[in-house]
Amino acid sequence: MSVASTREQWGSKLGFLLAAVGSSIGLGNIWKFPYLAGENGGGAFVLIYLACILVVGLPIMIAEIVIGRHTEKDPVGALRIIGAGSRWEYVGYLGVLSGFFIMTFYSVVGGWTLGYIVKSVSGAFDSIEDVAAAELIFDNFVRNPVEAIVYHFLFMSATMYIVIRGIKNGIERYNKVLLPLLFFILLVLIIKGLSLDGALDGLAFFLKPDFSKIGFKTVIEAMGQCFFSLSLGMGAMITYGSYLSRKEKVLGSSLQIVVFDTLAALLSGLAIFPALFAVGMTPDKGPGLTFNILPVVFSKMSYGTVFATLFFLLLFIAALTSAISLVEVVVAYITDEKGWSRKKAVLICGSAIFILGIPAALSFGVLSEFRPFFGNTYFDFMDKLTTFYMLPVGGLLIALCLGWKYGLEKTMHELDSDTKNAFIEKLWAITIKYVSPLTLAVIILYFGVYRLIAG
Repeated sequence: MSVASTREQWGSKLGFLLAAVGSSIGLGNIWKFPYLAGENGGGAFVLIYLACILVVGLPIMIAEIVIGRHTEKDPVGALRIIGAGSRWEYVGYLGVLSGFFIMTFYSVVGGWTLGYIVKSVSGAFDSIEDVAAAELIFDNFVRNPVEAIVYHFLFMSATMYIVIRGIKNGIERYNKVLLPLLFFILLVLIIKGLSLDGALDGLAFFLKPDFSKIGFKTVIEAMGQCFFSLSLGMGAMITYGSYLSRKEKVLGSSLQIVVFDTLAALLSGLAIFPALFAVGMTPDKGPGLTFNILPVVFSKMSYGTVFATLFFLLLFIAALTSAISLVEVVVAYITDEKGWSRKKAVLICGSAIFILGIPAALSFGVLSEFRPFFGNTYFDFMDKLTTFYMLPVGGLLIALCLGWKYGLEKTMHELDSDTKNAFIEKLWAITIKYVSPLTLAVIILYFGVYRLIAG
């Protein structure tokens, strides 16, 4: 039985599914996954990524949703309950703080997608011939303090508007529109890319494994990408799970979320690599692939303006659906623990995020030389702090708290409506108690120690 009282719930299973999928599908799927695949052997990276999804992603996803529905609480309240009132509740605070910190720079990048929609519509990319010209456009854009702050404000305002409307009328309703639109745009871009001469070379690169490019670093990168892509470790799925009705199936819902999130990543690769090879460009361009390379690709296409606009609209939708869940983590904590109204929580929390995000928006311009954070700009520091430390540590501690402190036998009934298969229950138990924590510990050591020392 639940340990909590009546709580606002999703209007339907579809509403929960789309909201949770929207939380998972973000810039990590559309921006980061393709460039990591491009740097790490294409199809080989994809296979390793899929294996990591099964070993780390799905078990932790199930655990977070189980905790949320079992306690019907925000991350702090949930960890306080399963941690038996001990200091485990600080794991919940870590999750809330992670969501807050991520939004201070994520909203800035979300603003970039809005700016690039405007640039695409205005034809700013129509005449560019090379990467240098695209880089100049991007540099001038992010260095402009007015544009950076205004687009950051607009993106944050859109996020706040949806969250303030609540679970059914806000998050659920808008995700029912945004998620189908996201997949529709991806399919349009895939069809266009595959119709280009030379596209099959890009398809072969993405789907045919080249294991000669694979090393230990690639495996760790795939593990990290799987974890961060699914929005795990910050309490987003605990929060969304807390609104999940008793009649819905945790195991089936978790599997569907992971499948759709992975599908979005794979479709983004199918949308990008065929077009990239068709215009004679290489896939190993790193993080600059989206803003510095793809505008050149679109400029060489017929109807390039249309497809550039669709692509950056796709990026905006992906960023927005994830941003909604990040803000909801913080809002759920404030409304549950402090008793504030949703409107007050969103307005104050959102305003604070916007203000603290201004230094991130200026990190590429007037504050680019201001590097008091171990030689990093404010933007880079917040990115590394959350990505390399807070999220994987949060995921590790959630698994340890559920698997070792609280005991899986107290929550196993949450899976009973899904399956009576003892093998599946035992497999999940072994993964949560041993496999996932060990994997996350390796990720933490690699990202938080080795890469810190190696630079």
